[in-house]
Amino acid sequence: MKHCLRLIGAVLLLAGILQPASAQTTGDAKADGKAFGNTMIDRVKGAATTTPDASRVPGFNPAATQGLEDLADHPDRIEGAARSAASSNTAVRAIEDSMNNRARFSAQEIKSILARSGQISETPLDYTSGMSVSGSKGNCVPLPPGTGSVGTYMATCNTGYTAETRAASCQIPLEAHATPREVYGYYCVAGSGVDPSGIYACNHYPAPQCTVTQSWPINLCDPYFGIYWGCNYGDLRVDLMSCTSRVEGATAYTRTTETVVTTERNESQCSPLAGDTNCTLDTEVCTDSDPVTRIVDGVAVTQPCWAWQRNYTCSAKTAGNDCGDLEANGSCRFVREDCLTDDSPCSTAERVYECPVPAGENSGQQYVCDGDVYCIDGSCETISREANDEFKDAAVALSAMDQARREFDPATMTLFKGERETCSSKVFGILNCCKGKGFPLIPGIQLLVALGCGREEILLHQRDAQGLCAYVGTYCSSSFLGVCLTKKKVYCCFESKLTRILQEQGRAQLPKPWDKPKTEQCLGFTLDEFARLDLSRMDFSEVYAEFTDAARLPDELQTSELIQQKIRDYYERSSQ
Repeated sequence: MKHCLRLIGAVLLLAGILQPASAQTTGDAKADGKAFGNTMIDRVKGAATTTPDASRVPGFNPAATQGLEDLADHPDRIEGAARSAASSNTAVRAIEDSMNNRARFSAQEIKSILARSGQISETPLDYTSGMSVSGSKGNCVPLPPGTGSVGTYMATCNTGYTAETRAASCQIPLEAHATPREVYGYYCVAGSGVDPSGIYACNHYPAPQCTVTQSWPINLCDPYFGIYWGCNYGDLRVDLMSCTSRVEGATAYTRTTETVVTTERNESQCSPLAGDTNCTLDTEVCTDSDPVTRIVDGVAVTQPCWAWQRNYTCSAKTAGNDCGDLEANGSCRFVREDCLTDDSPCSTAERVYECPVPAGENSGQQYVCDGDVYCIDGSCETISREANDEFKDAAVALSAMDQARREFDPATMTLFKGERETCSSKVFGILNCCKGKGFPLIPGIQLLVALGCGREEILLHQRDAQGLCAYVGTYCSSSFLGVCLTKKKVYCCFESKLTRILQEQGRAQLPKPWDKPKTEQCLGFTLDEFARLDLSRMDFSEVYAEFTDAARLPDELQTSELIQQKIRDYYERSSQ
């Protein structure tokens, strides 16, 4: 080994790469060391005799040190100072951007993908057996159905209270009773000259106990019974009184028995409704008026009506919740809860969930074909042979630019303006014309109109199902007893699905949230706002599916077979 090292050193010296160091004697080395020591002694002495000065410390920043001293004296400020510094720190912002923009997957989605991969992994030869990667003609094996979906939709449900109204009625019969009673006849005198204390003065026979049945005027200027009474008594009158009870001290000239009929409305059935503050009287109608004359205990009684019906409208708060299906759906994500009333705590609220569009609406059959097999952990997909794997992104960007050119409004200098659309539905109601994307529309517009949906609401449903509308929110349009009865959903609808995606995800980037549902006008982006959008951060998976929708099997297989047949025919003709 030593021989080899010496040989390498000799070669390097001959090549001029290494130069031999000049020899130094022991005395020279001692002199150099002494000189260096003397120099350092002088520096040490100077440092020891000089007053300490922070400015002499290399890299020392008095301002920064002062800040650290302040923090040391007030340790409770350290966390706030750190947060303030982090807001402008490049490294911290890079980490936060990475965390905010990283891909997120729900547990249910991962579970679904792994389930499909596991199914292929159990019998991989069923999907890839006998295939080659030469690109020659072969079989295409259909893959198990996937669970992924293209796009999402906002599903809503209601929780809280609703005001329930009901119609109530009650009956009021007229009850008639005939009872016998004694009737006493008396005479009394009335006039200015009658002594009111006398028993025959008419003031002793008051109503309603006594009634006047007959009356005669008396002129005392004429003699009665042969006696001249004189005219000093003034005008007098004799009344014949019929009394239902005896008058104390008076003598009845007649005593008879009569049958008295009394009538009374029996309102006992209506008392509970009349006393309920949540019930309002609407109408009272006669329900029994024929015949008007009836015999009661042998006495004929005539009345215009014998029974009535009162009609009430009653209301009450009842608890309701139709969110069970959405809460049990593991693929739906809870977004927010909007109060539909102005009270606190909220009486009625709408819960908003983000759900994937059902796979059956947008997915097509997938295949594994010869020369196009790509598998990871048993999950195999057909490779789309494109010159550039960013083709779809470029196509979306070009489409966005073309859409911006067509939707530019020179009057307002804005892009991608939408149209405000609304639809109404009963809270906890059965008929819902506002479900939109993610729900099938009942065929037949006339049927829906007959059930209570407006034509504009049906058109909104269709546009939303096509992915042209963005859900803004809901507000209460009618209430009763402080509870929302009817709600109105608000959407912003656009010319294309691409415009809707730009609006939804662009507003989140700016940020420029939707206005309150009652006042949102679906305004477009200003030129400055559109220039600030980062299209590379947006998810255009919905429009990717539309770009590739025309390239699905089996037409693709048929075209491939025709091309390969033409190639074989060409070589067969050339070899003859």
